[in-house]
Amino acid sequence: AYQAKAPDVTIEIEQRPGGGEGDNIIKTRLATGEMSDVFLYNSGSLLQALKPTQTLVDLSGLPSQAKVDESFKAVVSADGKLYGVPFGTAMAGGILYNRKIYQDLGLSVPKTWADFMANNAKVKASGKVAVAQTYRDTWTSQLFVLADYYNLHAAVPNFAADYTANKAKYAETPAAMKGFERLKDVHDAGLMNEDFGAASYDDGLRMVATGEAAHYPMLSFAVGALKQNYPENLGDVGFFAQPSDDAATNGLTVWMPPGLYIPATSQHAEEAKKFVDFAGSVEGCKVMVETNAIQGPSLVDGCDLPADVPPAIKEMLPYFEAKDKTTPALEFVSPVKGPALEQITVEVGSGIRQPADAAKLYDDDVRKQAKQLGLPNW
Repeated sequence: AYQAKAPDVTIEIEQRPGGGEGDNIIKTRLATGEMSDVFLYNSGSLLQALKPTQTLVDLSGLPSQAKVDESFKAVVSADGKLYGVPFGTAMAGGILYNRKIYQDLGLSVPKTWADFMANNAKVKASGKVAVAQTYRDTWTSQLFVLADYYNLHAAVPNFAADYTANKAKYAETPAAMKGFERLKDVHDAGLMNEDFGAASYDDGLRMVATGEAAHYPMLSFAVGALKQNYPENLGDVGFFAQPSDDAATNGLTVWMPPGLYIPATSQHAEEAKKFVDFAGSVEGCKVMVETNAIQGPSLVDGCDLPADVPPAIKEMLPYFEAKDKTTPALEFVSPVKGPALEQITVEVGSGIRQPADAAKLYDDDVRKQAKQLGLPNW
């Protein structure tokens, strides 16, 4: 789309590996001055590890920034300057639910954990699986912990900063331990599919789409897979935020999309800025919304989603439209995330480890990670 606007600009696309290997390639190429003119990378704490004030071009002056959502700006800024524009839509962590089961049993979307557990009891009594869990894919076990961050942040607004500075710990913060306790609750009440240890992510999607299960804690990127694999059931799947202890503070934990950035060493910074400005504009956003699977709301004001988006995405929008009903996930506001979390959450969700013990173990895992990152106070 941009090449039609700027025929004199040649754009070459280069792939890079994901995960830690990809992080290292980006850091090395920034350090040696060999980075491409524009690059795509995570927003949030991984971006901060690139030391943007030293390595990237300040993009605060781009016209497109006027319409970019404040929640995204927060995760691409350093020292009051903006270094990126959003590439794609936001996504949320919460609970996919089967709307048909809810209709048949006369259930309403729960805002409190007690209401959620009451719904689960009714689902179980009807002979269906209340909560799908899929621990063959260990990463899926983390959702009750990670998607609870809105509730943790509402209870302890300073948690991310104190946690990064080694002043707050999971095991010593009751609101932070809640996520582990939620896993235990669901396991101990016998609400899960019997094969939770062997079931996969694809099984979880099938269960919630076809009505074998009422709930599946998940990130909203799953809507893309549902659309591909269960198109005829897409209208039966809705989405709600992870319930809290207090209905008044119910809100959504949000995963921000990656950003486009320009390295300070770019030989074509002016051309790069024009391209990045287009990508971050309403027009650029519309191109992406039309081309890619929609995982959540757009972060550019005026770039509306098509009217026929699936219900799971539609049900997320009110959280974004209300004030203070979303917060970025912890990994966007703190660089500290221990690699062993998914093993620990599998143990708690399987009834093998108690929440208090799990929180201590995770604090220990996090300490190793923070030391590796060379963070102060660790």
